[in-house]
Amino acid sequence: MGQTAKVIGVLYTIVGLILAPLILIASQVAPEAYPYGPWVAIAVPIIYGCIGFIASAIGCAVYNLVAGWVGGIEVELQ
Repeated sequence: MGQTAKVIGVLYTIVGLILAPLILIASQVAPEAYPYGPWVAIAVPIIYGCIGFIASAIGCAVYNLVAGWVGGIEVELQ
């Protein structure tokens, strides 16, 4: 559970880093609509990473609980 949450948190942080330049561009194009653009561009990767970590940790915990009741996912390799 912990490793999966860390990986998903890092992936969401990368998505936030990809979105940060778009937020900066939007804040330059429409400064009245995005007055805090640079601060938001800094905060988005951090917030995305934290939310991704927490959400995936909860999802993994729920999966582990349900898998214990009904059985997990079965993978067959040839």
